[in-house]
Amino acid sequence: MHTEPLRDPARERAQGDTRPGTEVPAPLLAPLLDPLLDHLPAGVVVHGSDGHVLSANRHALELLGRGTDEAVGLEATVPAWHFVRADGTPMPPHEFPANHVLRTGEPVRDLVVGLPAPVAGGVRWMLANAYPERHDGRLRAIVCFTECTALQSTRLALEQSEQRLALALRGSTDAPWDWDMVSGDTYYSPRWWELVGYAPGEQEANATTWIRMAHPDDQSRIAGFLAELLHSGREHFGIEFRLRHRAGHDVPVLARGYIVRDAEGRALRMSGTTGDLTERKHAERRIYELAYFDHLTGLPNRRFLTEELGKVLARAARSQQYGAVMFLDLDNFKLLNDTMGHDVGDMLLRQVAARLRAALRESDHLARLGGDEFVVVLENLGTSKDDAIGEAQLVSRRILDALGVPFDLVACECSTSPSIGTTLFDGDRTGIDTLLKQADLAMYRAKADGRNTMRFFDPGMQEAAARQAALDGQLRDGLARRQFVLHCQPQFAPDGRLAGAEALVRWQRDGDHMAAPVGAGEFIGQAEASGLIVPIGMQVLEESCGLLARWARDPRLAGLPLAVNVSVRQLRDPDFPDALAAMLAASGAPAGRLTLEITENVFAAKLPDLIPRMQRLNELGVQFALDDFGTGPSSLAYLQDFPFATLKIGRALVHAPYDDGAPAHGRHLVEAIVALARKLDLGIIAEDVEDEAQRSLLADCGCDVLQGYLLGRPVPAAEFERMYGAAGTA
Repeated sequence: MHTEPLRDPARERAQGDTRPGTEVPAPLLAPLLDPLLDHLPAGVVVHGSDGHVLSANRHALELLGRGTDEAVGLEATVPAWHFVRADGTPMPPHEFPANHVLRTGEPVRDLVVGLPAPVAGGVRWMLANAYPERHDGRLRAIVCFTECTALQSTRLALEQSEQRLALALRGSTDAPWDWDMVSGDTYYSPRWWELVGYAPGEQEANATTWIRMAHPDDQSRIAGFLAELLHSGREHFGIEFRLRHRAGHDVPVLARGYIVRDAEGRALRMSGTTGDLTERKHAERRIYELAYFDHLTGLPNRRFLTEELGKVLARAARSQQYGAVMFLDLDNFKLLNDTMGHDVGDMLLRQVAARLRAALRESDHLARLGGDEFVVVLENLGTSKDDAIGEAQLVSRRILDALGVPFDLVACECSTSPSIGTTLFDGDRTGIDTLLKQADLAMYRAKADGRNTMRFFDPGMQEAAARQAALDGQLRDGLARRQFVLHCQPQFAPDGRLAGAEALVRWQRDGDHMAAPVGAGEFIGQAEASGLIVPIGMQVLEESCGLLARWARDPRLAGLPLAVNVSVRQLRDPDFPDALAAMLAASGAPAGRLTLEITENVFAAKLPDLIPRMQRLNELGVQFALDDFGTGPSSLAYLQDFPFATLKIGRALVHAPYDDGAPAHGRHLVEAIVALARKLDLGIIAEDVEDEAQRSLLADCGCDVLQGYLLGRPVPAAEFERMYGAAGTA
């Protein structure tokens, strides 16, 4: 393809051309042709039979960037020319247009050849045609070429664009389609047919195919959408519908695209893609389930219940019919969860949910709020309150019966029961939160009344709840202001010798008002219910350790043990042993003089790690006493499991009835407990001794220590020290 302007053959014949391998141009290329060739808008190069350039016109030299002397005589080889193919790879010499013609005698047509640009850099592209021509029996090659750099660049850009589109579509679930609305031609890509389970060509393809293969319930909607779209003037569109798969299931899809219109707005062509929405729909469903349903039981959660209850109240207002909200809580579920493990607890919750579904009507609403709390919403219970109460009682009875049958849990049977609180509504302006609180209050009334029952809400419950809330706020304020102070009640041996003391907390409120734990608002009970018993108890222990540290410096009080009541909530705290050990170390109190009293309800909330915590404190020297022994649901086996040092006989046995002044069963029970304590090497304390007959009986039965109003009332700690310490008796 390397050429130079055609030379003058007459002049060459006259002068003679002595260069090796140089052929004389044929007479056909006469001087009269030179001006014509130089004005052609194409390059022309003539190669001799040996491949050397014989001549080139002016345009060829310009395109090749060479002069006449440089071009004429060059061979068609790589050292002379560095051509590249259309794909940018180097072109070997045998593919050069001139060499191909000289080797095969066949012409070359429309070959794209790249020529590196020496100045501007890059590649200049030529469209080359080469033809064979014979002269004096020798084969020559005439190569004609025109520049097509702009065209080649456009073609390459188009190819890259097509490749990018092909790759994008290959990596996408979108299926292209096209509808020429003028000719009626339609195109559905192989991916489109794959969406519906067919191979291309198996089904008729026309403008109505996508509507025909849509779900029957969607066809009229699609047709209406299409009719409106074509007359709307819009260019972009999108619509979701379902395609029927060959296998029989539905495929949710999104069809979207573009409409080409003429100047008057008439639709000429519609093109776009159809995307498979199956995974997106599954994800949306999953997100919806996570947001509105409980993962354990599959029941609606609080969020779903709240939204649904709003609709129920609106319907009740329109129908003037009563409905009910029922709040269910499983009795002793926490005990089962703590003793048998969360897996068993989860299994129970799933079975409870299944039984509740079976016990309720299809129109009733059931939800799980969390933990062991469930809510049932009943509609259309009647237009009178009495009818609604009767219907709610029937439903609660079915629930109680359904949950009263033992549950099969991992090779063991377990029984539970619900406490149910119910509140009625008739579509008035009672808010959703208020209804749930009312049902919750009624549920607590059911628990207080013995459990495994149902109770209706009444305004008195709300008043009691308001009082409790107010008391809770006052307790928090009192805790912050350290209003809880210690009183000490002395304990005596039967011979009257001071044997110990019990620390009792009192609430020193504003002014001189002093509240005992029982009465004056039942503040200990409220502290237990609200969880404030833990910080209050820690404050009491801190002051008790300080008290023991002071007593250690008093010769009359140095050996005196001090008993402090500890809540089971405190023992459940895994940090409790470390916290108490730190208090003892910081105060310098002798751990062996501190006795922690716990009640028998510790057994109802037994935790696997409760015993190790108590044993760790026992190793520090801390003693444990079991309060009110014999009056709760204790098991004698627990006396072996827990590191108790002392049993306290409570008021119920100390005040046992007497027949004609003589002790009856009460005495025998006390004697039996004392005998048991002796066998187990445990001390015995009898509390709440209020008269001489009780004191005498308990002493005769062998009790080690006595405590009660008869012997000494609780007094402030400072007064106790004055009464019984060295300073007070000096």
